[in-house]
Amino acid sequence: MASHIGIIFRVSSFGESHGAAVGCCIDGCPAGIVLDVDALQAALNRRRPGQSAVTSPRAEPDTVRVLSGVEDGVTLGTPIALMVENTNVRPQDYAQSNAAYRPGHADFTYQAKFGRRAQSGGGRASARETVARVAAGAVAEQMLKQICPEPIEVLAWVQRLAHLECPADTLPLNRAEVDAHPLRVPVPAAAARMHEYLEKLMASGDTAGGLIRCVVRGAPAGWGEPVFDKLEADLAKAMLSLPASRSFEIGAGLASTYMTGSTHNDPFDADPVTGQIITTTNNSGGIQGGISNGMDIVFSVGFKPVSTIQKEQQSVDAQGNPVTLQITQGRHDPCVLPRAVPMIEAMTWLVLADHALRARLNRKDTLASPQATPTAKDKA
Repeated sequence: MASHIGIIFRVSSFGESHGAAVGCCIDGCPAGIVLDVDALQAALNRRRPGQSAVTSPRAEPDTVRVLSGVEDGVTLGTPIALMVENTNVRPQDYAQSNAAYRPGHADFTYQAKFGRRAQSGGGRASARETVARVAAGAVAEQMLKQICPEPIEVLAWVQRLAHLECPADTLPLNRAEVDAHPLRVPVPAAAARMHEYLEKLMASGDTAGGLIRCVVRGAPAGWGEPVFDKLEADLAKAMLSLPASRSFEIGAGLASTYMTGSTHNDPFDADPVTGQIITTTNNSGGIQGGISNGMDIVFSVGFKPVSTIQKEQQSVDAQGNPVTLQITQGRHDPCVLPRAVPMIEAMTWLVLADHALRARLNRKDTLASPQATPTAKDKA
């Protein structure tokens, strides 16, 4: 079962939703990185359930334990093992759903692949598995901020819930602006409309999906690989590996299919202050030919409605007998979007960390830097 991501900065995750623990092993993190465990815990707290009325009420402290790879707060260059115990498991809540395959869930497909499946909470298909991703992403973030010559920022937010959208030009300034509302919608008026709509859905026993936007600021030109490991391809794989994700668009995305070459192309120019090569538009989303061009990397990830609803649904049991299924027990998110925001940020940090280390192998520079990136002055 493929439970790993990355080539150099390589992460493997383990654990089931209602097992003893979930966690990860990180291989390839350089030695000498100062690891702030409090910052690691803070990242997990943003993903943690039970934060508001519009998230799962499952009460988990998600306290992280560093098992290996760190001594006196500094990485050793050896595998870093992180573990979070599951303290609030309730497998009895899934007696109803075990009677039949839950529509929209991975019950049937896991059974078809492995011949058996985790009976409690979806096992590895549960969003509980993403604890490991967020923990590893926090390590990747700290590593990049210590080895990169210029600051890098990754910021995601809820752009649309069902049919309700933020203003099209929304671009939050910082994480505090995003986290100010439980839905992680950075525009108060839009957040209020979405919250009201979601509360009505919850009262009717239904769920919602939507769209999350993400921007990477400060990534240098030159990260990524040609052909199969293109930066946008690795980002797409990372995002589509998240539970309930259904779409990925970068830059102009699907809208580019309606454009002409003359309107989609991003003209090059030189920054009048730094001399750096820039583009005057960003329809490519900061990546060209699979390699970052130094502009903001901007992409969107779409999520389907949560599959567990409290309405009656038709299904079958393992023998193919018809079953009317109505799930009234269990603790489920009415919408994945608020908790998916830190998940998307974490997966982005993992992809960036891997490509930053891979960039070291492609040229004599230890990392792409302002000096390593061609400028108009260099060409003169």
